Amino acid sequence: MSATERLVDQYMSYLLIEKGLAENSLEAYGSDLAAYLDYLKAQNIDRVSETDMPVLLKYLIFLRDRGLNKRSRSRHLVTLRGFYRYLAQEKVLAFSPAETIDLPKKGLRLPDVLSVDEVKKLLAAPDTTTARGMRDAAMIELMYAAGLRVSELVAMKVQDVNTEVCFVRVFGKGAKERVVPMGAYAKEKLEAYLSGARPALLKNYASLFLFVAWRGRPMTRQGFWKALKKYGLAAGIRKSIKPHTLRHSFASHLLEGGADLRSVQIMLGHSDISTTQIYTHVTYRHLKDAHEKFHPR
Repeated sequence: MSATERLVDQYMSYLLIEKGLAENSLEAYGSDLAAYLDYLKAQNIDRVSETDMPVLLKYLIFLRDRGLNKRSRSRHLVTLRGFYRYLAQEKVLAFSPAETIDLPKKGLRLPDVLSVDEVKKLLAAPDTTTARGMRDAAMIELMYAAGLRVSELVAMKVQDVNTEVCFVRVFGKGAKERVVPMGAYAKEKLEAYLSGARPALLKNYASLFLFVAWRGRPMTRQGFWKALKKYGLAAGIRKSIKPHTLRHSFASHLLEGGADLRSVQIMLGHSDISTTQIYTHVTYRHLKDAHEKFHPR
């Protein structure tokens, strides 16, 4: 193992133990750093240093030539910034050569959002005369009601839901806990699922997980995505619907209805409000439509 590979291993341990990053995030960081190590080997560079700015710039060009879009190249640079910043923090390097490199200009990528009517059609699509349909209806309703990530939804335990006071406890990225309210519709669907559908799916098995498949196995992200896609088609929605679409719609509809950005940030579990600001395009669009409709000129 080379000296640089050892530093990468140390950094990954730091992200896991001290930063508490989730498994998905760790995999993404690890993949980006492995690609960078492969590039360094191909260039016969055996160690990192404070003079690596030209190397980093050439690497970004290399990624571009391989066909990676601006968003993907930005992600790689963010990963490398974190790695070099860690090396400077640990006094391995005097400073990070990555800090002054600008992210590739990618513009504002607006998230896919369903209209309120489309959400209503999607929520009505599952056949709630069946146990699976009741479960899927509860999952879709809760995801939209609380703005959950799909990983948060499938990992939820029965004890994380309180239908009496209408809130759910969520463990997000880095195992950070947050409490999010839910509405009457989600409460109704969850209570119906818990009293009827869940016992029918469990049969004689036991599970701590809130949403289960047959024999007590927890629902998977892939299983929920397939179900969501099926219901989108059944509802006649032409947009591409992914689990994150419901989270985007939750945030956008709250802002459009007048919620403040800070409240939405807390409910989404964003550590940085700038991440939440991408949803303000809905508010701006709403204001623009109102201006065009009511302003005399």
